Parts: sequence; structure tokens; C-alpha cells
Amino acid sequence: MFTGIVEELGRVEAFERRGAGARLDIQCSTVLQDSVKGSSIAVNGVCLTAVELRADGFSADLAPETLDRTNLEDLKSGDPVNLERPVTPVTRLSGHIVQGHVDGTGVVEGLAALGDGNWEWTVRIPSELDRFLVYKGSICLDGISLTIAKVDNGTVRIAVIPHTYTATNLSSRGPGDRINVECDIIAKHVDRLLNRA
Repeated sequence: MFTGIVEELGRVEAFERRGAGARLDIQCSTVLQDSVKGSSIAVNGVCLTAVELRADGFSADLAPETLDRTNLEDLKSGDPVNLERPVTPVTRLSGHIVQGHVDGTGVVEGLAALGDGNWEWTVRIPSELDRFLVYKGSICLDGISLTIAKVDNGTVRIAVIPHTYTATNLSSRGPGDRINVECDIIAKHVDRLLNRA
């Protein structure tokens, strides 16, 4: 389990297709501090298993399901990626409950400067995820825990503070970019329970 509070901005070292899957190599340091082979690390909000650890990074294998449901196959050498280690039982939950199980990809429609380092991010969300989105609810975009400022006709608008903009890969995003979307797990469970009734 993750919180969506990005710990480190890593860089893609390599992305290599391998038959049905792929291998992703990431350069980083902070998230390696207590990681071991087999540790989970969220990359742009996708829970991946570190299958190889190096002094300056790690490698993870991507299954076909991961490639189908996320934007990781769009990554190329040098791209910035949001990284987070899983929570421990004593960690403060500063964001919201994030599983790293991406529901689909959205498309950035706009990133507008509001002044004083504040931004508004507009993202088109897949229609099948719309029922999980509410005003002032939580959403995870590329591994960042964010609060929905507006739900409007298939899009969400997010108010982005200066720290989030500079500490994550948001500054490298632009219109047309695909981003990973994970909806709030509580909303998904409530929806399932209500539809069973």
C-alpha cells in the first residue's frame, strides 16, 4: 500500500520490450535505502517489484497486463518518474490509500499556471471510471495523491500547489500525454456493494 506522496523523482535508464512483457530500469537513490530484491516500489503510481537492485537504481519486469493498463510503455530513457516506497504500519498516511493497481490511463488536456507557482491540471478520464470521482474526493494521477477540484463532462480538474509541481514529474507533462489513473479504493468498494444490492 502507498499514500501517493512522492518520495523521489527518478529517471528512466532504459525500457526494453521482452516478448509479451518488458524490463524497466530506473535511476534513483532515496527509495533504495531499505529496499531489497522483491520489494515493491511505485513508479508513476504503478506497483512494481524490484527484481534487481544496483547502487544507483533498480530494475522491474512489466507484465502484459501492466503494459495494457498503464502508460509505462510510453517511457523512454531520461524521462522523470515519480517514485514511492510502500508504507510501514507506523507511517503517517499523508495522502490517501493507494494500491498501485492502476485502473487505466487518462489524457492531459491542460496544465495552466495560476500564479505564485500554483497550477490547474485538467485530465480527461476514461468514461468507465467517472462513477468513482467526486468533488473534493481523492484520485491518484501518475502516483500523486491529489484532490479533485472539479468533475466536469469526463474531465477532472486538480489544483496543484508549488511543492507538488516541483517535486514530481508534473513539470514535464503537457497536453496529449497519457497518465496513470487510480481511483479511490473506497469508492470502488462502495460502488460494488451498492450494485450488488
